[in-house]
Amino acid sequence: MDNIKNKNEEQRLFGEFPPVTTADWEAKILEDLKGADYEKKLIWKTAEGFSVKPYYRAEDLEAMGSLLDTLPGQFPFVRGNNAESNNWKICQEIETANPRAANALAREVLDKGANAVSLYAGKISGADDLKAMLEGIDPVKSSLCFHSSKSYAALAGLLVNHLGDKAGKASGSFNCDPVSHLLLNGNFHTSREKDLAEPVELVKSYSDKLPYYRMITVNAHHFHNSGSTLVQELAFALAAGNEYMALLTQNGISADKAAQSIKFSFAAGSNYFMEIAKLRAARLLWAKIVEQYNPASPESAKMHIHSVTADWNKTIFDPYVNMLRTTTESMSAVLGGADTITVLPFDIYYKEPDAFSMRIARNQQIILKEESGLDKVVDPAAGSYYIENLTASMADAAWKLFLETEEKGGMLEAVLSGFVQDAVAASAKQKNADIASRRTILLGTNQYPNLIENMLEKIQVDEEDEGEEEHQAGPAALYKVMVPYRGADGFEDLRLATEIYHSEEGPRPHVFLLTMGNLAMRKARAGFSTNFFGCAGYQITDNPGFATVDEGVKAALDAKADIVVICSSDEEYAEIVPAAARALKAARPEVLVVVAGYPKEILDSLKEAGVDEFIHVRTNVMESLYAFQQKLGVMY
Repeated sequence: MDNIKNKNEEQRLFGEFPPVTTADWEAKILEDLKGADYEKKLIWKTAEGFSVKPYYRAEDLEAMGSLLDTLPGQFPFVRGNNAESNNWKICQEIETANPRAANALAREVLDKGANAVSLYAGKISGADDLKAMLEGIDPVKSSLCFHSSKSYAALAGLLVNHLGDKAGKASGSFNCDPVSHLLLNGNFHTSREKDLAEPVELVKSYSDKLPYYRMITVNAHHFHNSGSTLVQELAFALAAGNEYMALLTQNGISADKAAQSIKFSFAAGSNYFMEIAKLRAARLLWAKIVEQYNPASPESAKMHIHSVTADWNKTIFDPYVNMLRTTTESMSAVLGGADTITVLPFDIYYKEPDAFSMRIARNQQIILKEESGLDKVVDPAAGSYYIENLTASMADAAWKLFLETEEKGGMLEAVLSGFVQDAVAASAKQKNADIASRRTILLGTNQYPNLIENMLEKIQVDEEDEGEEEHQAGPAALYKVMVPYRGADGFEDLRLATEIYHSEEGPRPHVFLLTMGNLAMRKARAGFSTNFFGCAGYQITDNPGFATVDEGVKAALDAKADIVVICSSDEEYAEIVPAAARALKAARPEVLVVVAGYPKEILDSLKEAGVDEFIHVRTNVMESLYAFQQKLGVMY
């Protein structure tokens, strides 16, 4: 046996190859770049405010020091709260307002794989309503999370009475979050004093009776869904959590009880590795914050994380792509060590989720557990040069913003002054610009649209807006408001306007591709033009190529096209475009003549010949399509 062991040690994988130094790698990269700028070509300048190198090596971990010295379950919990497994709770949202209907749906999803539900409590006005909602549900086996309550303190009292002897073993949470209400509504729900008194009352009166309930929720996902960077989401969440820690401890609540009463709800977005790093950095920084309050037990510094798939990047058009998005997002949450995860149904953005979409959302997590075994491995990202460095970079950037927020007087004062809202709005503006110019791709919406898809008739309008706690009616806005939205909204408005026009006014705008000349270029530009105008839902007629300008012009006129896009090579445009544009305008002055490309040397001459617009990779697609909609009378 010893001989076998010694032999295996001598035959280590790649052992016969000499090591390659970082200097050797850098020299080879510079050689392959052939003089191109290393920083511009290979260094990723993230929206989060730090740079990411093209590769990382073991030596990159050396500078991280004590960050790598701890194990899962050990302070500061960067590697997770649990040393034994990576098990998490599968949560499903039940937005039904009627208590009995919500109960039926909750029991169904709990029977089919979920072990936590988020319940709309806006219609719970007494013990009978709560009993109807929770009838037949085991509060010990399944976590119950309540949101949208008119009074969480009153709800907690009802829940304690309803649970009886089980109250001490039941787990769940209340979505009490005055900071989020202020952010989303521009004012307090009642008043500053009363709003901030509620979390204090909850913890003082009910944390001992409901020891496994999180009384306060920091809804960090609102930042994400309003267009923030991941660093902003993390930093502002930490600042809000610190605000609640200070509030509770100043009112005589111990640091341990205060920390154990807070839950964080983060969005899980599409930036796969960054999202993993975000949760790891979140636990690290929260542990450091709680440590400053001198809790009696280091266990109190564990951050309880709920992850919910982001709304911001989801789309109405090509909605099945949302399933792909939520799959990678839920994987990020799992690998990052979330305690509870909600995967939102793929169709929730245009209709009431049905049994199929809820089942898919639930089963995505069940597959990650039962078939992929991701609940068996604790901190699978441990030791990854890339993710470890992302974690450290994320933590450093978020800590700086957290300190800046604290210098403003803390989270509440930073919100009242508009600092938080302005920061998120600036990030959202940049994100919107990236989507409009297709630097950020939303598949099926601003790139590669399904040309035969119609969504107008599938969109359901809620007859009764149940709303959430954060959006309940209250005093008029006095402060800046942070507005959650979806990045696809602008493109979807364009395409839905086309569908409305088609249903009420007449045919969709017709785009005719006049293709000529160089085969590769005309096909490439025809494909580009199809994607471009397809984003607005126009009818598009492609062609295999015309032998002469006259032939192409005649076909375009016979088709009665509203827009004619000339697709060829830049070298051939000088000859093709003037003749085609003049002929088209002479026959139909109202037709819009477009050139696919940007032949800058001859732009003026082509415009003089009658060209109305040029579309190319640097075009702001949304602005251009909006202009076309107005010219064609589709959008007023």
